[in-house]
Amino acid sequence: MCSQKYENMVNLENLNKDLTEIADKRIALSELNYDDEHYDLLEEELHDLEDGFLKKYDDFLEDIFMNLHDEFSPDTEIFSPLAYLAKNYIRKAENLYEVSDEQGVWMEVEKIPSKEAYLVLLPQPLRIMLMANGFKKIVWQVA
Repeated sequence: MCSQKYENMVNLENLNKDLTEIADKRIALSELNYDDEHYDLLEEELHDLEDGFLKKYDDFLEDIFMNLHDEFSPDTEIFSPLAYLAKNYIRKAENLYEVSDEQGVWMEVEKIPSKEAYLVLLPQPLRIMLMANGFKKIVWQVA
């Protein structure tokens, strides 16, 4: 289920590790108030991680998201891979991350009853989910 064009160029274990690090930073940042003395430093660290993530994985992930948009919502614009990251990850266990509804990129999907859904990239395990009002489907994952 990997993108054929880039599968030999991307270390998926490293992608998962880097995404997990971003998810953990987003969780830590969400637990701080804006006036916390550590907030700005943590936010800067998060932006540095995101910049590095894009440099390493932008083409690979963009190709995957393009294929998913073609399959589920061809008229919806494709965004930077960072847009598909959740604002708020939930760590369920050491090696399991989930998100609540309405995380990632909105799209209109004819194949589901509510028509409105979100594509979101998650770590541990590395996967992309299509989510809508309690409906959750893994649409890409590392084989």
